[in-house]
Amino acid sequence: MKVVVGLGKTGLSCVRYLKQKGEKVAVTDTRDDPPGLNELLEEFSDVQLALGGLDTELIAKADEVVLSPGISLATPELKNAQSRGVPMVGDIELFCREIRQPIIAITGSNAKSTVTTLVGEMVHNAGRSVVVAGNIGLPVLDVLAKPERADVYVLELSSFQLETTHSLSAEVAVLLNVSPDHLDRYPSMKEYTEAKHRIFRRARHTVFNADDAATRPHPMFTERDWRFTVNAPGVRTFGLMEKDGASWLGLEKTPLMPAAEVRIKGRHNQANALAALAIGNAIGLPMPSMLETLRNFAGLPHRCQWVRERKGVHWYNDSKGTNVGAAVAAIEGIGGDISGKVVLIAGGDGKGADFVELREPAKKFVKAAVLIGRDADKLAGVLNDCCEVVRADTLQAAIEAAAAAAQPGDSVLLSPACASFDMFKGYDDRGTQFMNCVNALP
Repeated sequence: MKVVVGLGKTGLSCVRYLKQKGEKVAVTDTRDDPPGLNELLEEFSDVQLALGGLDTELIAKADEVVLSPGISLATPELKNAQSRGVPMVGDIELFCREIRQPIIAITGSNAKSTVTTLVGEMVHNAGRSVVVAGNIGLPVLDVLAKPERADVYVLELSSFQLETTHSLSAEVAVLLNVSPDHLDRYPSMKEYTEAKHRIFRRARHTVFNADDAATRPHPMFTERDWRFTVNAPGVRTFGLMEKDGASWLGLEKTPLMPAAEVRIKGRHNQANALAALAIGNAIGLPMPSMLETLRNFAGLPHRCQWVRERKGVHWYNDSKGTNVGAAVAAIEGIGGDISGKVVLIAGGDGKGADFVELREPAKKFVKAAVLIGRDADKLAGVLNDCCEVVRADTLQAAIEAAAAAAQPGDSVLLSPACASFDMFKGYDDRGTQFMNCVNALP
């Protein structure tokens, strides 16, 4: 019997897949009424249910436990079953057992959704069929319900998903960056980084960030490694170089295109573009079509998304910046591209993170930080000697305070460095409310 732990969208996808395989399936969840319960009852009346707490006996009897990503392996009921030899897997593991086509696997603390989507566009524009799935929204097992197979699968993978994945043999494995995140789940950065590095196991090619030592695979594959950097490129490295007084994207000593022609703006997005080029190059995509994709790719909603210009001030929605590293990248990316300063709106549930990495970019680029949410006091303690600090009880009040602080040439940036669930349904809800409020300003 297979036991699915945690229902929701991913858990329901796992149940459907396992039932199609003819497996006997049970579901246990800590919640009395988990998301997807009604759909489960309508589709599979024979699935055994244990709700309102994880069923230890049910889990112990399983020949395999299938975990939703939000369930930690350190949960006592699961640790007890593991000690008895019960295998723990996730939906990515089930997917990898089935797929024989090339997989591009992408992880990182930040920018993985942008790079995953961008690579998917590059593969499509090169004339190859592609499916983009995983942590980005489409559950991978839903992909298997379709009879046809794509030429390439591009998967965004979280550290949670990688913990329960054992059979991944990626054509290209990518680690974009590592910065503090999910420290409410991991005992330390060491364990978090080790979870990310699982992506490199059995990979044919690797792509990593030459500017971030924590992303380097161990051991390095040398002739199968590709790197990216926002500095001058070296051997097997995509980076930035000077040509005719302008910044260009380049490979080794070869200039490829002016950085100004990349449609998504900011130094952090130039790094994302270089990472995507390294990935596409590793699987043999033609360079001209990849560069054309960079000229046309407009980016993702809630990721340094331009909202409007008002009284000489540009407003940006980076609600998906849910950790410190993402906020740092956004502040540096926007701040380095404008004549004025950044007015930052930040705060929410920090997930146990230390905000100290915000200090240097705040000193350099931020004139005022408007703070909201559960960890506003903690943020204020870090930033109060770096820039002006303003407190706000609501997002609307924060927007009004930011509008008052910003002058022509400045930019207002919502990049919370925190999760949203203390005040919103999710980062997308936070971002949508932000855009609605900003567009409503007279």
